[in-house]
Amino acid sequence: MTSTHIDVGAIDFGALGAWMDAQGLPGGVISGAAPVLGGTQNVMVRFERGGTPYILRRPPLHARQKSNEVLRREARVLAVLRDTPVPAPRLVAAQTADEPVFYLMEPVDGFNPSTGLPEPHASDPAIRHRMGLEAAAALAELGRVDPAALPGFGRPDGFLERQVPRWLKELDSYGRLDGYPGPDIPHLAETAEWLERHRPAAFTPGVMHGDYHFANLMFAHDGPRVAAIVDWEMCTIGDPLLDLGWLLATWPSNNDHVPGLPQPAELVAYYTALSERDLSAIDWYAVLACFKLGIVLEGSHARACAGQAPKDIGDLLHATTLALFARAQEFMEGLLDRP
Repeated sequence: MTSTHIDVGAIDFGALGAWMDAQGLPGGVISGAAPVLGGTQNVMVRFERGGTPYILRRPPLHARQKSNEVLRREARVLAVLRDTPVPAPRLVAAQTADEPVFYLMEPVDGFNPSTGLPEPHASDPAIRHRMGLEAAAALAELGRVDPAALPGFGRPDGFLERQVPRWLKELDSYGRLDGYPGPDIPHLAETAEWLERHRPAAFTPGVMHGDYHFANLMFAHDGPRVAAIVDWEMCTIGDPLLDLGWLLATWPSNNDHVPGLPQPAELVAYYTALSERDLSAIDWYAVLACFKLGIVLEGSHARACAGQAPKDIGDLLHATTLALFARAQEFMEGLLDRP
């Protein structure tokens, strides 16, 4: 879950309490307010009132241009998911008609594996292996949500056709940054051409998370179950198989935080068993995810070249971009066909 550094005292808890009263929520003094740390975008604060714990999610005090709209979209998504089996933070109430836009949700009882593994996960390789399969299962569950529950939420028509031109245009836009010499990315043109040549002819629209990777999952403390998918800022209606491609593109290797995870081919097989979607072109979605994410990260490298971001961060993300395009080559060469 994302948050940012915040002076909790800057929040008007009196106004928040009055709003909660109007929603019929338990009354009393708001206590124990503390920021939820980790990330740089929206603000999250945990507090208690009437014996009930809550998480407040709101834009930063110096809001970005689209902060309120992002929060409105998140609240809409969580309201829909509340009545489904999809593991997601449970929405309590939201203020979306007026500003500031914010919402309350129940705290998630779980942990994020990117910050370390508790017991029994740390000692049990079977649990760690199953965590990977549960990540695929949660995503398959999201793919079953009826997109009609979110009318006007995305532009599924032409979704696949727009992807490669959209991200090549984004890459071209970095050329406006002084000091950026242009993309030095092996296989860039080859990957774009492969994607256009192998693009699936059709897909079934569905709800997409938009940034589905291991660090955006929280797992139950007592086993491998996904307790919640978090950070719904990028959610849209599109092709849910791109979420699976994103998971494959970003899948940790065994020397990362969670050793013993399933191989990518196992994830695909498990998702296939739980979904009615046609996964015959899943390699295309994995390549597209590498292509898109690599271009996004190259933007930070370009800004670093222009003096708008730290050089070490820019260098690190450029290396990640190169690794993603190398991984795309592996997918193009049949990585997912190998056990």
